[in-house]
Amino acid sequence: MMKIALILEDMPESQEMLREVAQTAFPNIKVYCVADIASGMDMLNRYHFDLALIDLSLPDGSGTSVVQALSARFPRCMIVVATLFDDDDHLFPALRAGAQGYLLKDEAPEELVKQLRGINEGHPPLSPSIARRLLSHFRVEPEKPTKEETQLTPREREVLSALARGITIANIGEELGISRYTVGDHVKNIYRKLNITSRAEAALQAKNMGLLI
Repeated sequence: MMKIALILEDMPESQEMLREVAQTAFPNIKVYCVADIASGMDMLNRYHFDLALIDLSLPDGSGTSVVQALSARFPRCMIVVATLFDDDDHLFPALRAGAQGYLLKDEAPEELVKQLRGINEGHPPLSPSIARRLLSHFRVEPEKPTKEETQLTPREREVLSALARGITIANIGEELGISRYTVGDHVKNIYRKLNITSRAEAALQAKNMGLLI
């Protein structure tokens, strides 16, 4: 039974969304939210968690370290990564550290709730695209991206510029006339192509590319 949950997420909008998802999936659960690794580690000394939703890109490092600590301290805790990154460089280190689920935050909240509720039936919470990636990983060797694939499209350059200016995912969608989920897809592609993992790196890349006025 899920009684206590930890949410480690530095973006207030995403933190609140994950809180609502957890409380909808498990109505009686008590949720504690923190925004950095240091606070997350401190919470491990104060509570025994049944569920943890962990972002990977945090102000003071990678959430993978918290995943590893949770796994060692609370073997029965359901540790779920909640991130925008769907690439192998983030997925497999998180799973090796002890994550038992991997959800993409740009999916509809209803889908995230559905995935978490599946825990009670023994189903690991995996976003559909992540489940497909895991299956394909064991079927074929992933191909390296071509030179053309590493270049940003005009739309991706617009999204990168907006990210660097600190605009939220939802507001980027409004500004460009596209859905927040489409924006999320662009963000994932940008991060993969530029080999970055945070908004700070995105801002630096945008500046180097002349996208910031």
